Amino acid sequence: MITKRIIPCLDVKDGRVVKGVNFKNLNDVSSPVELAKYYSDNGADELVFYDITASFEERRLFTDILREVASKIFIPLTVGGGINTLDDFERVLTSGADKVSVNSGAIRNPSLVGEAAKKYGDQCVVLSADVKRVGGKFHVFAKGGREDTGIEAISWIKRCVDSGAGEVVVNSIDTDGVKRGFDLEMLSAVCEAVNVPVIASGGAGSSADFTKLFKTVPKISAGLAASIFHFGEVEINALKRELAENGITVRI
Repeated sequence: MITKRIIPCLDVKDGRVVKGVNFKNLNDVSSPVELAKYYSDNGADELVFYDITASFEERRLFTDILREVASKIFIPLTVGGGINTLDDFERVLTSGADKVSVNSGAIRNPSLVGEAAKKYGDQCVVLSADVKRVGGKFHVFAKGGREDTGIEAISWIKRCVDSGAGEVVVNSIDTDGVKRGFDLEMLSAVCEAVNVPVIASGGAGSSADFTKLFKTVPKISAGLAASIFHFGEVEINALKRELAENGITVRI
């Protein structure tokens, strides 16, 4: 059985880790460097680093903080925010990222995913999809969840995977920060549409939510969360022991 991954997410704004609800009302949490090292030393399988206002502010991602984070950790690092060109991929990868996450840049230029996959390999290209229900349909949102593109999410994700995205992070805006569980309906739909690893993001409120995620949507590759890890509500090694006790294969 494939090992399930547990991935903390660092949403970084103005050089600090922040967290909000439904992508709004952001509150300061910690230093990204200190938090990244803590997670690397305490059971995280990978780490995701998002410069969450880079696309909205139309600027390049902060690579100085990224380099410092990368130098302190010993687990795979996925980085996103303001990724619009192959040069952005190059800059982030040379700053220490193992994988590059693209969202608004792919919406603006759909050929970016294929071009990056061709140059760096599918395993380097992660599609990050911010998805919200609009009129009973799943819509893709851009610019950190601020802009409804009107694009139907499942077909968009499938198109990007067909173009070369080797992994998908599905961020549910509806459940983000609410702590009532992952968006299982949305995640099931994505998993049925693609054959690459899918990472669930948005909604984790307890260790039981991870158990329910992996049992209800067995194709899910990983569970990603922020606030429950940042504020010590769930400790990663304890979560993994609980998952293992429930018959879910994890790295301990």
